[in-house]
Amino acid sequence: MTSPATATAHGGALDPELRAAIGRIARMPQLLVACDYDGTLAPIVEDPSKAVPLPESVAAVRALASLPQTSVAVVSGRALRDLATLSRLPSEVHLVGSHGSEFDIGFVERLTPELIAVRHRLREVLRDIAAAHPGVRLERKPASVAVHTRGVDPQIAAAAVEAVRSGPATWEDVTVTQGKEVIELSVVATHKGTAVDQLRTQLAASAVLFIGDDVTDENAFGNLHGPDVGIKIGPGETQADYRVAEPIEAARALGLLLETRRHWLFGERAVPIERHSMLANGRTVALVTPEAKITWLCHPKPDSAAIFADLVGGSPAGHFTVGPERGGIPLGQRYRSNTMTVETRWSGLTVTDWLDLPVRETTPDDPVVVSGDSTLVRVLSGTGRARVEFAPRPEFGQVAVQLQPLDDGLLVLGSNEPVALHSPGVEWEVTNDAGYETAKAVVDLSAAGGQVVLELRFGTQSLEPHRLPVHERQTAAEQPWKDWVASLRLPATARDLVARSALTLRGLCHEPTGSILAAATTSLPEELGGVRNWDYRYCWLRDAAMTARALVDLGSTEEAEGLLRWIDGVVDRTGGHPERLHPLYTVDGYELGAEAVIDTLPGYAGSRPVRVGNLANHQLQLDVFGPVADLIAAVADARGSVRDDEWRVLENMVEAVRRRWHEPDHGIWEARLPPRHHVFSKVMLWMTVDRALHVVRQHGGEDRPEWVELRDRIAANVLEHGWHPEAEAYSVAYGYEEMDASSLWIGISGLLAGDDPRFLSTVLKIEADLRSGPVVYRYHWDDGLPGREGGFHICTAWLIEAYLRTGRRTDAEELFTQMVDTAGPTGLLPEQYDPLAERGLGNHPQAYSHLGLIRCALLLDNMLKQ
Repeated sequence: MTSPATATAHGGALDPELRAAIGRIARMPQLLVACDYDGTLAPIVEDPSKAVPLPESVAAVRALASLPQTSVAVVSGRALRDLATLSRLPSEVHLVGSHGSEFDIGFVERLTPELIAVRHRLREVLRDIAAAHPGVRLERKPASVAVHTRGVDPQIAAAAVEAVRSGPATWEDVTVTQGKEVIELSVVATHKGTAVDQLRTQLAASAVLFIGDDVTDENAFGNLHGPDVGIKIGPGETQADYRVAEPIEAARALGLLLETRRHWLFGERAVPIERHSMLANGRTVALVTPEAKITWLCHPKPDSAAIFADLVGGSPAGHFTVGPERGGIPLGQRYRSNTMTVETRWSGLTVTDWLDLPVRETTPDDPVVVSGDSTLVRVLSGTGRARVEFAPRPEFGQVAVQLQPLDDGLLVLGSNEPVALHSPGVEWEVTNDAGYETAKAVVDLSAAGGQVVLELRFGTQSLEPHRLPVHERQTAAEQPWKDWVASLRLPATARDLVARSALTLRGLCHEPTGSILAAATTSLPEELGGVRNWDYRYCWLRDAAMTARALVDLGSTEEAEGLLRWIDGVVDRTGGHPERLHPLYTVDGYELGAEAVIDTLPGYAGSRPVRVGNLANHQLQLDVFGPVADLIAAVADARGSVRDDEWRVLENMVEAVRRRWHEPDHGIWEARLPPRHHVFSKVMLWMTVDRALHVVRQHGGEDRPEWVELRDRIAANVLEHGWHPEAEAYSVAYGYEEMDASSLWIGISGLLAGDDPRFLSTVLKIEADLRSGPVVYRYHWDDGLPGREGGFHICTAWLIEAYLRTGRRTDAEELFTQMVDTAGPTGLLPEQYDPLAERGLGNHPQAYSHLGLIRCALLLDNMLKQ
């Protein structure tokens, strides 16, 4: 037995330890909240028939029961029928009566004839005892009889209880439960502990919070374990870990649980997706909100686990926040020109953020020594006072760490990856929040000489000062980005936005390997509150090739060459079977592990589940070869030659097409449906061979007649079978009338001429079926998943290109302007846009969206020059 201290402080505030316990259990994936009735939801009264629950408790219980992934039960000693009549709680609240004997009204019908006989005998004997002891009241229940002595003369009450204990309580088939001024005899062997266990099993609860005041509640407290929380009301020995003094304080605890869980489930104030800015250094990425809060950073690679996952898990999942002590909305946020450095400004405070490269030092033996890994640099400058909160949560918040303050910063202890925060002059206060440590500080910039530098160093626990001043480091970090932008052939159309898109695409490139991310994040929703949440932090052959192609069009081949070397390695690992390529790989070029769900994270704005990995890894997507061949052709034309590894990749792509072009596949959109003969996939198979022939003819000398025959056979097949007479267009797949925006590639690829009536008709049909204002949806056919999604920016870009190819220049310019207007304040685009809610959706920033913008701007610019 334990005797916990009363968990109520001055003014009715809950004890900090109880608050922390409620904070922890509020974040359980499936929560069961169970309470006693008399003395818990309702104060004890002399007349049990007048025990009315507190309004505060009823409000909290009702609201908790309405939350998703949350179950509420009232487990009482009262008969179930009486409990339902008195409590008047909604049907969402599970009612359990008679200390766990009654889970529904029809319970009595399930008693065996033998137990019914025992119950009949029990009632007769207890009626005689009550008659011999004036004031003693009996309460008959379907499986038990309760003997109440409340308000009875103490001597008479004691005599009555003794008569019960020495009589029927000794019978073999009777279970005795002792409560406050009540003793209950049941013909069913159960108690509140077994009732809670049964509820836990039936409701698949991850954890239980139980509140009670009676001796009978100890059975429930005794059965709690793991993350469960028990709260005892009032004095007396208890097995509960926490205590409050009276029912109104239990109501406050339920209110705190409701508030915390609601925030966890639905997200605290969710910053619109498109308003996040990305930091990048070629090795990993981070997202920062308009208020200078780092909400996303994976380490050591962009597809590793996150150390800051506030974006999909709220504050408990980790963040690094800087702002003025007085609070307030920033004056603005911007990228420094042609860099990946972000500045956030308040009056008297500017926060400058960038991801630095690994620390490089020179020694006599080795001119370049790399120590540590990436570094997040945050420079606070100005004259005001800044508030800083550092809450690292490695492994998506699954690993609890300790923070050790030292003279020049903090060490993050407990993770298998060394991490240190170099922050000379900052005095940290470390607090414990629901089992996780957080460091907080207030910095007086005037007293610090106008500037404080915070360096979050990964891969090291060194707190030694850097050998270079911070302004020199910033220049060194920014200059490569500036030089690269200066080397591009930027169009006059949307020039600045194209430059930002190009920088974003380069930021999604993983320089050590050459791979390119499809997006920087996982599980940002395609529908708020929905389940269409996927992990895009990997390298899709298709997306990466299209990304590199857009950069080639701007005059940069470095990214394409790195990607093609990466693809060559991936193909080589198929053992001579390129047709067995997966659609996507890790940044290192290896197969993904199984798709998993992190059920402790509530998701962005409550959009669950949060996924790691992508099941599309196991799909057959035959279209992936086309963009790769198209990229090789573009690189060869830009360079004037083809490298050996590129020849190998190209020949492997054509061989894969030869072996499998006739098969159905899962398509570009990765619908979790049976394979079909998708029009887009067939067009990409055709494009693979067509671009390969271009490379051979322009850079290889001899023609390949067998490739010509293969290309023409695929073209004839898709042109005949992809056309749907009723739709009067090329539809999603052979024999299906539904439209799909990807079918625009029947003309974009060059398979059909821009003035071909079949292409013109397809463009009109997709415009009619799938365009809605500034967006174009992928499709409206049933993909087997619930909910809807936003319009896809890449599909909008395809329609713009189709407009241009079919001579509709004004329509193209108008739609391009509308698309550009959906970008966030720093020029970034997520995957999708909801034209009704007027906000971005999906992972962010998305390579597809930015490469689409670049393609459209270049095409519009070329038309202006003609």
